[in-house]
This record gives sequence, C-alpha cells and structure tokens, in this order.
Amino acid sequence: MRPQNLVILMSDEHNPKMLGCYGHPLVRTPNLDRLAARGTRFASAYCCSPVCIPARAAFHTGRYIHKIGFWDNADPYDGSVPSWQHALRDAGHHVAAIGKLHFRSTADDNGFSREIMTMHVVDGLGDLMGLVREDLPRRGSSKKMATLAGPGESDYTRYDRNIAAEAERWLRLEAPKHRDKPWVLMVSFVAPHFPLTAPPEFYNLYPLDRLDLPKQYAPSERPQHPYLRDYAGSFAYDEYFDSEAHVRRALAGYYGLCSSMDANCGTVMRAVEECGFAESTRILYTSDHGDNVGARGLWGKSTMYEEAAAVPLIVAGDGIPSGAVCDTIASHVDCYRFILDAAGIAEPAGDVAEPRYSLGDLATGLRPERTVLSEYHGMGSTTGAFMIRHGRFKYVHYVDYPPQLFDLATDPEELDDLAGQRGYAGVVAQCERRLRAVCDPEEVDRRAKRRQAELLARNGGRAAVIERGDLGYSPPPGVACEFS
Repeated sequence: MRPQNLVILMSDEHNPKMLGCYGHPLVRTPNLDRLAARGTRFASAYCCSPVCIPARAAFHTGRYIHKIGFWDNADPYDGSVPSWQHALRDAGHHVAAIGKLHFRSTADDNGFSREIMTMHVVDGLGDLMGLVREDLPRRGSSKKMATLAGPGESDYTRYDRNIAAEAERWLRLEAPKHRDKPWVLMVSFVAPHFPLTAPPEFYNLYPLDRLDLPKQYAPSERPQHPYLRDYAGSFAYDEYFDSEAHVRRALAGYYGLCSSMDANCGTVMRAVEECGFAESTRILYTSDHGDNVGARGLWGKSTMYEEAAAVPLIVAGDGIPSGAVCDTIASHVDCYRFILDAAGIAEPAGDVAEPRYSLGDLATGLRPERTVLSEYHGMGSTTGAFMIRHGRFKYVHYVDYPPQLFDLATDPEELDDLAGQRGYAGVVAQCERRLRAVCDPEEVDRRAKRRQAELLARNGGRAAVIERGDLGYSPPPGVACEFS
C-alpha cells in the first residue's frame, strides 16, 4: 500500500452481528454499510479480550494480553509497552486521538501527538471491584442498566456527538497543517456501551412489537456452563428486567445506540470527503469488543461467544478491495501492522510478537495458517478463559472448568456445545494443543491473579474495593463518577 492518511473509527461494545452489512435484518447502520460497500468487511474478526482495558491495550500494542499484562479493568495501559501510535509519532507522523482511550492518564506518554476530549479510567485506577476473583460480589450497576433502558439522552450520547463535532473540526482546521507525512486520526466513541438510553430519533426506529427476544433467552434454554453462572451471578442484569416489554426496551435502546453511533461515524466520514481527503485517506472501523445483548440471558461482555469476543472490522481506501468480504480469521493484533503499513513505516526493529498480518494483505488474499487467541481474566470470572479460532472450530479453555467447542461452519449461533459429545474428543485435544502452542493457560492464570492480588492489597483489600462500589461505566470528561 502507498502511504496515506488514516482515520480510525472505534466504537465501544458493538456486537458484530448488529450492523446491516453483517446481515442484521433490523439494525440500521447506513454509514458503516456504505463504508463496507466501498471497502472490505472481515467476516470473522476478534478482540484480544472481551473487556475494555485489555482489549484496547492489545489493539494499540499489537500484542496478546498474556504478553503485556493490563489484565482487567483495574489495570490500565500506561504507555509502558510501545504502541503503533508511539511508532508513528517517533517516525514524525502526527497522531491525534479524540474520545475514549480508557488508558491510565493523560499524564502518561501514551504515544499520541495530541489527546483531545479524552476519557481515561476513573482516578487512574478503574474498576477495582474486578480485582476480586473469588466469591464474586454482586455488581450494583446491574439494576441501573435495566432502569435506564429506553429513549432519552445520557452523558454518553452527548459525549459522542461532541466527539464527532470535534473530529470534524480537527479535519477542517488541523489536518491541513500536517502535509509532510500522512497523519492518523483516531475517533473513539462510547456507544453502544450502556446505559441503554438512546436518542429518541434512533430509539423510535425500533418499534417494540417488531423485536424478537434474544436467542436462548428463556431460562430453560440457557446453557448451564459454570463460567456463565459465575458471570450471570455477579452481573445480574437480567434479574432486573421485569417483563418481556422491558427486555425489548433494552434491545431498542441498544439498537438505537448502534444507529446513533453510525450517524456520528457518518459525520466524520462526510467531513473527510468535504475537506478533500477522500482520495488520500483510508478508513478503519472496529469496536473494542462486543456485547451479549441478552443472548442466553447475558448482558455486557466478558464471555467468549461471538456476540462478545468477535468484533466488526471494516477497512476502505486505496489498495483495499471494494465491496469485498474477507473470510480469513482476523485479530485486533493485525490492526497494529495495518496501521503502520498505511502510514508507510516498518515495524520497529527488534519487535518480537505473536504472528500478526496487515489487514491489507489479508484483504488482498493472504491466507496464513494461524491460531487466533482471545483471553479473559477480569470481572465476573473466577478462572481464566482462553478462546482460539482455527478454521471452522472455536475452542474455549477454562483453567478450572470444562471446555467448550463449537463448529461455526454448521452452528454459527453457538447453540450446540460439542466438547463433551461423542466423536469430538480428538478435536478438543487438537485445539488444546494449538492453544498451548500459543501460551500456557495455567501459568497465565496464575500470573494474572498474582498481579490482581497485589493491586487488591494496594487498594485496601476486598472489603475496601467493594465498599467503593461498582463503577458501572466510566464518566466522560467533566462528569462526576457515580458508584453503585
């Protein structure tokens, strides 16, 4: 690819199934659909951890979590591991970030030339309750999410509109100042992350009588894996939905936030065109991770199902096939390589990491033999979870619980766990060998919990962090934090 500018559009907690271009029959995302129509959509892309801080740390550094730490939402990225923005800035490129980063602090050298309207973790600490990995506490924000579901405005919807407006201003006034080398602008929205309060013009796109309940929503249909019971018992969101109509309000809120976020992406993409950058700028869209959105009675992220661990991923611009769908399995670690390639710089010398491939190469036909990993060590779990994708199979390894196995070619909705079924022992064993070629799950689990125990002690211990309360979600800049 020839060096060009790059706009990175990132959302927060966007279930990859919930875009028009990914096949959802109701969710309206016309701007991202148009981006996919003129670029390449990756059909199977994964975050490196289905929770904000680790997912974003991996996206920026191009490394898996077990290589870099930043295990959970109380262990924020602090700039100590080199990132693509460090590499670009050090090579003389202007790299700006607008919106949510969820790092430790602007006082750290996070690698950007400039951070604008940045959301970082609360008090430089984040969600301390997530450090508790035994006898899991019930999270107080669960009731809040159910209560706030519906039409209206929130601090998040206002923040996102301000992010889009600031990005448009930057493209009009700041981008023209940086002509010597390609610039990179990261625009990071908070929707469709809860609260599930959507602006009425988007909420009302989804009449409640047209909304089906989520799959396997009935208690009798829900899988009974112990990892899922742990999570649902700590994040007891579903207990506060008192009727099917209430569930549908939550769905309409989430769908409305997807459409609202899409409109804000449209604002940025139109500004790229109106400012004359369309021919000299590539665009990448993704989300930090997904959301279960009620499937199997689960809300939020933190599981290895496609709804949470998979992400939407679209790239468009010079050198990228138009109107294409790439079936090669991709990972957020690949974005690191692509971002450097897009600007025309090589990976830093001596950078030894897991195999990662430029999205441009994958989009134009590269088919590497690889195993893609996502891992989880955070809130609502008592045991490390490790997911690999290889070919048609998804394998989930739990250090303390039985594994799961899904054949995504025949069962894309993950309704049939094959791990304990006759005839699949060999597949499970082969998948476990592939996982262990990437990492030692028991050693990684011990290392994560050791770090979490140290942070827990540093912050006063179990009782102190539970008394501090459940963060729920980080407030935008200038908004007071409310614990539950």
